[in-house]
Amino acid sequence: MKPFRYKSEFVLTAIAGVGLSIGLTMAAPQVFAHDRAKAMEQQIKMLESQLKALREDFYRVQDATTSEKREVEALKEEVRQEKEALKQAHTDHQQMTSKHNEFERTVARRDRVLFFRGGYAHNLQGRNGSSIQSNVAPIGVQEAGDNNGWYVGAGLDWSLTRDVWGLIPKTNVYAELMFEYKKFGVSQGGALANMPTTLVGAPDNPRGVTVSQFTVSAAPKIKFMEGSDFRPWIIPAGFAVHVVSPTTESITYLAPGMMFGAGFDYRIWKEFFLGADARYHETFGKTDGVNVSGLTAGAYLGIGF
Repeated sequence: MKPFRYKSEFVLTAIAGVGLSIGLTMAAPQVFAHDRAKAMEQQIKMLESQLKALREDFYRVQDATTSEKREVEALKEEVRQEKEALKQAHTDHQQMTSKHNEFERTVARRDRVLFFRGGYAHNLQGRNGSSIQSNVAPIGVQEAGDNNGWYVGAGLDWSLTRDVWGLIPKTNVYAELMFEYKKFGVSQGGALANMPTTLVGAPDNPRGVTVSQFTVSAAPKIKFMEGSDFRPWIIPAGFAVHVVSPTTESITYLAPGMMFGAGFDYRIWKEFFLGADARYHETFGKTDGVNVSGLTAGAYLGIGF
């Protein structure tokens, strides 16, 4: 019975081994397939993660490229605008330079002005003198000179400063030198202008005596509004010397004094100017019995050079 029992156990053991082998053989592909699927799933997830990272990197690069393109375009636009601004600034500079040069040429020509004057003259007192009305020789016809007359003259303005030495902009100070002739009519001559003289008992036969006056003056002239066609001006004070004719009863002919004036001029064409002025001469009383204090008022023509 033991051998049979041993045989039966052997057979059973063999059958169990074969069955286990068969079971293992049949289960192995399923386990391998599961592991392989799991590995592939992990690889797929890894690839997806890498693809996602690559996509994000691509978007970042794309955004950076777009931003750089915008920056480049903005830089190009800025450079273009700067070029336009520089071009406009160059054009403006050329225009300003041209205007400045023209202004400088105009002002330079107006720094020197030759002018010719004429108008009304008035003495505060009627003139007396050696050959007209005379208190020294009250003989024959006695006739004082007229108070009213006319004048002609000429002068030169020369610029000293264009801004009152830095104190007042666009305000010129000129040095004016002027010559002026005034005539106050013709009076009947006194004893010395009688033909023959009444000093020797001759009858009255007076000759005409021209009553005139020649003035030389030098003064500072302050002109305002440099660069404008219209320019007012003043003379705060100047020095003048008057030459009288006929002479005083003391046979002198020079009378010094001061001059004050104001006026304006207007540029009518190129460097030609029309103006008007009024001047007052003060000799501070009589010089050897003659007072030539008075005023003038009239117009003038100026030429800049």
